[in-house]
Amino acid sequence: MTWPEDSAGGSGPLEGVRILDLSRILAGPLCATILSDLGADVIKVERPGEGDETRRWGPPFAPTGDAAYFYACNRGRRAITLDLRDSVDRQLALELLSDAHVLVENFLPGALARVGLDGDTIRSRNPRLVHCTISGYGIDSSRSSWPALDFVVQAHAGLMGVTGTPQSGPLKAGVPVADVSAGLHAAIGILAALRRAEATGEGAHVEVALADAAGALLVNQAMNHLIAGIDGAPAGNVHPSLAPYETIMAADRAIALAATSEVQFQRLCATLELPQLALDPRFATNSERVANRSALLAALGERLRSRPAAAWVQALGEAGVPAAVVNSPAGMLDDPDTRARLVTEARDPAGGEPIPQLRTPIRLNGRPLEPGPAPRALGADDDAVRRALGYPARSG
Repeated sequence: MTWPEDSAGGSGPLEGVRILDLSRILAGPLCATILSDLGADVIKVERPGEGDETRRWGPPFAPTGDAAYFYACNRGRRAITLDLRDSVDRQLALELLSDAHVLVENFLPGALARVGLDGDTIRSRNPRLVHCTISGYGIDSSRSSWPALDFVVQAHAGLMGVTGTPQSGPLKAGVPVADVSAGLHAAIGILAALRRAEATGEGAHVEVALADAAGALLVNQAMNHLIAGIDGAPAGNVHPSLAPYETIMAADRAIALAATSEVQFQRLCATLELPQLALDPRFATNSERVANRSALLAALGERLRSRPAAAWVQALGEAGVPAAVVNSPAGMLDDPDTRARLVTEARDPAGGEPIPQLRTPIRLNGRPLEPGPAPRALGADDDAVRRALGYPARSG
């Protein structure tokens, strides 16, 4: 076996699975991070002297000089640099692929073939390989050669068309949901293909397009159109089919409130000490509440403004009514439950201070996944990997 031994020593259900990560930006690296946290051995390949663009997507920057963005989705892997146009580096990549279980890449169509890493060549070296391509619009799409980033994909896929308010017009989500969705679907597809390869000895080509992954997030909005011809539009925090399901101001800040059943509405009225609302025929069913939303919100808002948001959320949650304070990211990250369940640290392989990280939110038998080491510097493992495969150290 030519795959260099993993000095990090991953553990978990994917221990022993070897992944070559040729991807960049977010979707592919996020996919590889999830698989790494599940125990896979990942080697990330970047372009010499340049690296993944997200290393420079700041401020802010970590003390290492790499952007905080890069630290979001590149832990738990070794970092090497290869120029795939160079015959020696290309041969080294083929040797790694010959012993890999998974290849993750997001090159534009034809780019790998132009450097001699076409599908036939890869399969001839490793017929069991699971080859995952993350594309922008789909390999067989009329837009297959177009560049795609999350922002423009959110616009194309209709997500911006249902995000925002009537006053603001279309807005993007506050996080790159197209990339994140694509990364999650890629991880699922890879796991299914690995299971098939284990059973049959045959690899597979897994493809996830950002446009498809973003479009699939439309769920109920898409079905409203497919079944009833209804087109979505920015509606702010209001759900068009449910009430109350929106943000309402308390004494100090907004609350997200969602009472989606008759039982929850009754509990809401009891908690707010508004028994008359529960008896009002205008609010007897969800359909009536949707039709009389303005009157309902006026009554709820007047009562909610009498106490701070946190007090109401505590009372509503204990009563079985879904409600939450509208947090900023800092507010969420400072929450004790969040810090206990989601925030962790990754060891700095260079010996520096541990780096804060968000966990992959999967628990197995009640235990969270342990994150791998913090992201490595560009080419940090070049010499070790080259030496293990019998290649000279990179010059320059």
